[in-house]
Amino acid sequence: MPPARYPGRRRPTQRPDGALQLPCDEPGCNRWFRNLSGLTQHKRTLHPSFSCHRQSLLDHAGLLGSLGQEDHAADRTSPLPEHAFDGYQADGPSDQECGAMRSEFVGSGSKLYRNYHPGLNARRCDAHGQFLPDDAPPPPRAERAPDDWTPYHNRLEFELADFLFTHAEMPAKKIDTLLDIWAASLLELGGRPLFTNHADLYSVIDNTRVGSVKWDNFTIRYTGEERGNSPAPWMSDSHDVWYRDPREVIHDILANSGFTSELDYVPYREYEASNDERRWEDFMSGDWAWEQADRILSDDPTTAGATLVPVILGSDKTTVSVATGQTDYYPLYLSIGNVRNTVRRAHRNAVVLIAFLAMPKTTREHAGTPAFRNFKRQLFHSSLTRILHSLRRPMKIPETVLFGDNYYRRVVYALAAYIADYEEQVLLSCIVRNWCPKCLAHRDNLDEDALRRTREHSDIVIEEFELRKLWDMYGIVRDIVPFTNDFPRADIHEMLSPDILHQLIKGGFKDHLVDWVERYLVHIHGKAEAERILDDIDRRIAAVAPFAGLRRFPQGWHFKQWTGDDSKGLMKVYIAAIDGHVPRDMVRTFRAFLDFCYLVRRNVITEQTLAEIDNALRRFHLFREVFRNAGVIETFSLPRQHAMKHYPYLIRQFGAPNGLCSSITESKHIKAVKRPYRRTNRFQALGQIILINQRLDKLTAARMDFTERGMLNGTCLSNVSDALADESEEQMASYEEDPGDALDDPMVINARVSLARKHQRARANNVRALVAELGVPELPDILRRFLHSQLHPNDARDPEDIPLHECPFFDGKIRVYNSACSVFFAPSDLSGTYGMRREYIRSCPMWRNEGPRFDCVFVVTDPQAEGMRGLDVARILCFFSFKYQGTLYPCAVMHWFDRVGDGPDIATGMWTVRPGYHTHNLRNIAIVHIDTIYRAAHLIPVYSSHNINARDVRPHQSYDVFRLFYVNKYADHHTFEIVF
Repeated sequence: MPPARYPGRRRPTQRPDGALQLPCDEPGCNRWFRNLSGLTQHKRTLHPSFSCHRQSLLDHAGLLGSLGQEDHAADRTSPLPEHAFDGYQADGPSDQECGAMRSEFVGSGSKLYRNYHPGLNARRCDAHGQFLPDDAPPPPRAERAPDDWTPYHNRLEFELADFLFTHAEMPAKKIDTLLDIWAASLLELGGRPLFTNHADLYSVIDNTRVGSVKWDNFTIRYTGEERGNSPAPWMSDSHDVWYRDPREVIHDILANSGFTSELDYVPYREYEASNDERRWEDFMSGDWAWEQADRILSDDPTTAGATLVPVILGSDKTTVSVATGQTDYYPLYLSIGNVRNTVRRAHRNAVVLIAFLAMPKTTREHAGTPAFRNFKRQLFHSSLTRILHSLRRPMKIPETVLFGDNYYRRVVYALAAYIADYEEQVLLSCIVRNWCPKCLAHRDNLDEDALRRTREHSDIVIEEFELRKLWDMYGIVRDIVPFTNDFPRADIHEMLSPDILHQLIKGGFKDHLVDWVERYLVHIHGKAEAERILDDIDRRIAAVAPFAGLRRFPQGWHFKQWTGDDSKGLMKVYIAAIDGHVPRDMVRTFRAFLDFCYLVRRNVITEQTLAEIDNALRRFHLFREVFRNAGVIETFSLPRQHAMKHYPYLIRQFGAPNGLCSSITESKHIKAVKRPYRRTNRFQALGQIILINQRLDKLTAARMDFTERGMLNGTCLSNVSDALADESEEQMASYEEDPGDALDDPMVINARVSLARKHQRARANNVRALVAELGVPELPDILRRFLHSQLHPNDARDPEDIPLHECPFFDGKIRVYNSACSVFFAPSDLSGTYGMRREYIRSCPMWRNEGPRFDCVFVVTDPQAEGMRGLDVARILCFFSFKYQGTLYPCAVMHWFDRVGDGPDIATGMWTVRPGYHTHNLRNIAIVHIDTIYRAAHLIPVYSSHNINARDVRPHQSYDVFRLFYVNKYADHHTFEIVF
């Protein structure tokens, strides 16, 4: 059992005084006190916190009144089942008191340990909220027959319904056509199709008993004073908001048995066992969850033993149609902090659409008036208050909820984080644009050190100052009350999470740095010469060799409609493309910025990583001055760049930022809004979108239910064959049949490489033919030395020094392959639930009819060394396999690259390599076992060192034309972590 760590900082080796028992928990304060009274007086004096309370949104009069027909219930607790609060006692018994902190090793090898919160420790209970012994079995689950497919008749019906509606997304008319053809084909046999028509199919889906919280709606309208003889049209409009009860949605997530092993039930702090270094990963590993648990217990000690469920929200407008008129929707999403980041990013229904918010519109005459702008703001906040209303009571009094492991637990909710871009953050935090929603730095000098914004501080200054002073000095919009004011312990400034996509990738990189480079070139060289240089940068980007997941820019990057993926793709290759065209300090600026982006995107962040993040931020602030000195930019007081300052603190609070990025909600837009919209007839499309989402939820829940009961093993065909023939045949799968990059396989090893399932019959089938194909006459000798190394692994001699007569001879059959598959642990990239990622390494004479493709790889040459000092780069010329003395040898013929220098390039931060050659200009060729290959590598030419016009170079020619390359550590996040 690892030693328990003192919450908040390392346990001192010796207390200053044996009588001092209580430490101050403020960061940087080392005072200890004999009793609680002394500690309280100290904190009130030296660490004061404001205690005033701002007016409740529901009591805020003026702009908004009616909530439709449900106005009379607006401030009344929504009805909850009586048993939800059974077992709650104001004066709890002793078994509800906090116990000792629990510590345990996690993972393999006892390398990590966690300290779990001793108070809100997720104790199991019965359906009435009475705690159970730790070894009590779960209550018996209501069993259903393993052949009960209700409402479907059998597996075929379910699989067909799921395929047509979820995967094929087939329109109703095409479903009818398909079923008619099917019925006609069965007439002679006296059979009939599984469904009569699309209405029959939809009816069966709608009757599914599991999944889908029902949708409801309410109406909001303006009830303020109408000034003038002709009031603005928007004052008489009604606005419908469609929503689902967030409490029921959370119940569904918690009860999902597929999430049982992917939930964190208790706030924890994780450490390296070897050096006690703190680690942050999932939401519950952050300080917010621990401190919130402390606060809940402090407010009500009877909550001890409950389970904290942090509520995560996200909203963002999305456009679904431009060509046929601007059609926008305003979806609101919900997740919970207990779900781990990999699950939230893997789109496994851990992020749920819960509402479509209203978007009021008016005439051009009134669109810019202060009254209409304030109405839109208050409409937004009032809607959120109404939607989340059912969570208010169980934020104070724990309710009993059934979890996926079939145990009940007492749950207390808390508004934890809000995923939003900057424009949305301005709206949420009720501040003026160009101010920071997280701190009090003035908008004219955002990078100055400033205190964090808090709900208490905002309440005080609103009471003290008039509207104009609030606007100019604090950037606060006084007329609007945040929705968080109606919920206990909620602070919108605290909730706003880091947003890698909009703050860094789209904002800091694309909108700022890339634009500044273009402006610099125009400023220094003039418009005409700048255009020529930009064209050359475009050609450099277009000439980059292909790589898995790398976005291609064949016509350059100057196009109007940019997506997040476009910006991410440009980040991977831009730094090498501008090298030589701009001052080295500008290259260093990009390097520092990219280092920051890739560090904060890691799946696990340690104290060492935080130090590296601080270092990257300092370098970025230092080197970006080159743009100001060149006259390109006058001020760096930019909210999205300024947000970088808050990342270290937010990582400590919420864990790794990749679990709270707006890219998660952007991806959800596609599945929940854009694709369903394309399936509608465009008339009153919102109702159709909601219905489509409801049916998708039912099919997903049904599949999960059938899978849990073991009813979906094998395929439909194998299932029927088993029933008819009473025999089974193992179904072998090939990675070539599943081109996806994300794997949901558990991690058993860090990396493995396997050859393609099928060999190429049209390519060489013996060594002599392979010599002719590759143009490597020394290949037979290399193969003999390779065999010797495999048969005599303990021979310490250099293979080149081994006499050929000692090496076995082989001239048998071989099989050549066009590709291999590498599977490795890369949780920071697009990956499955367990962090496993798959990529393909190509080595083929023709790729997509464009030309040959021979990828580069990292080969492990020194397992004891770190980074590039333990890896070498090689280019794969051929994958092949052969048998010798009954043993199969999967191999690769490769051309080695030599490292240039003892470290990475100072400006770009990337290692440089060049193709390796022996004397007489012979290529350094080797044959290696594929087990030594780690994964694919990506190289970018050092364009500035070549007198080659990139216009004449195609991507598949890049590795042949150029002779000096950067090892692209920005190709993906996993490469960034291993190439240093």
